[in-house]
Amino acid sequence: MAFHNMNQQLLVPMFLLLVATFAGLSSGQGATRLAFYARTCPRVESIVQSTVRTHFNADRTVAPGLLRMLFHDCFVQGCDASILIDGAGTEKTAGPNLLLRGYEVIDDAKRQLETACPGVVSCADILALAARDSVVLAGGPSWAVPTGRRDGLVSLASETSNLPGFTESVDSLKRKFLDKGLNTQDLVTLSGGHTIGTSACQFFRYRLYNFNSTGGPDPTIAAAFLPTLRALCPDGGDGSRRIGLDNGSENRFDNTYFANLRNGRGILESDQKLWTDSSTNTFVQRYLGVRGLLGLTFSVEFGRSMVKMSNIEVKTGTNGEIRRVCSAIN
Repeated sequence: MAFHNMNQQLLVPMFLLLVATFAGLSSGQGATRLAFYARTCPRVESIVQSTVRTHFNADRTVAPGLLRMLFHDCFVQGCDASILIDGAGTEKTAGPNLLLRGYEVIDDAKRQLETACPGVVSCADILALAARDSVVLAGGPSWAVPTGRRDGLVSLASETSNLPGFTESVDSLKRKFLDKGLNTQDLVTLSGGHTIGTSACQFFRYRLYNFNSTGGPDPTIAAAFLPTLRALCPDGGDGSRRIGLDNGSENRFDNTYFANLRNGRGILESDQKLWTDSSTNTFVQRYLGVRGLLGLTFSVEFGRSMVKMSNIEVKTGTNGEIRRVCSAIN
C-alpha cells in the first residue's frame, strides 16, 4: 500500500515531532545537533533543498543516487563525505561506488553555500540533508536532520570491502550493520530505501538462469514474475541495463517494496532474503502496513534509522575539516 499524499500531509507534524525526538537522542551520541547552523548559516537547509529540487526536476534518478551515496559514505570511515573525494584509489573509484550518481548536486549546493557563508557548512552535512530532501521529493517522509559533521581527510577504495553486498546472507548483513551500531530493524528499514532506484542486470541476472549452478532460477523468485525478469535481462544480454528495484513503483517512495518481497518479486538476492529469513521477516511484515495506516510505521521508522545511520562515526569539533570543495581535501 503506497502513502497517500493528503493523509501523509496531515501526519507530517506528528511525524516530525517523533523524529525530532529521536534526532535529539542520536545527536547526543554522535555529537551532532539540530539547528547547528542557526546562527552561522541560517539558510543552509533552504539552499540545499532548492538545489536538490532543481536537479531532481531535471533528472529524477538523483533521488535514489543521493540516498545510496549517503549510505555508502557512512559505512566507510563514517559519515564524513569521504565518498566525494576525487583521485586514484579513493572510495569513489571502488567497484561498489562506480555507479553512484548525484555528485553534481552536492557540488552545486556547496558552491552556493560557499557564497552565502564561506567555510562554514561541511560537505558531510550537505550530503545528509540532500539525502533527506531527495526522499521527500520522491514522495517519502521528511525528518529532522541533526548537523555539525566535519569532513574526513582519508578516502581509500580498499576500505569499501565492508559495504553490505547483494549476495550476502542475512547473518552477514546483520553483523555489518551491528558493527556500525545498527540493529536488525535498521537493516530492514534502510533496505526499504530500495523503494526508489534501479539495479543493473549484472547484479541479479545470475538468479534467473543458473542459480548456484542448479541449472534453474532462484526458487524464491515468483514463477509468474520470472518471465518478466528474463525478458528484461536475457541470458547473455546487456548487463548494464537498469531495472527498477521496486517493480511497478520505482520512482515513488512508498512501502510497496515490502509487498514485492512478500510476493517473491524482490530484485536483489539480499532483498528477497529479508522475507525468507525469520529474523527479518517480522519487520518486513510490519512494514507491509495495516489497512488504513498508509505505511506510517515504515515512514516514521525510516526517518529514525536514517538519523541513526547518519551519525555513524561522525567527526565533529576539531576533527576533520570544512572542505572548500567537496571533491578534494583542503
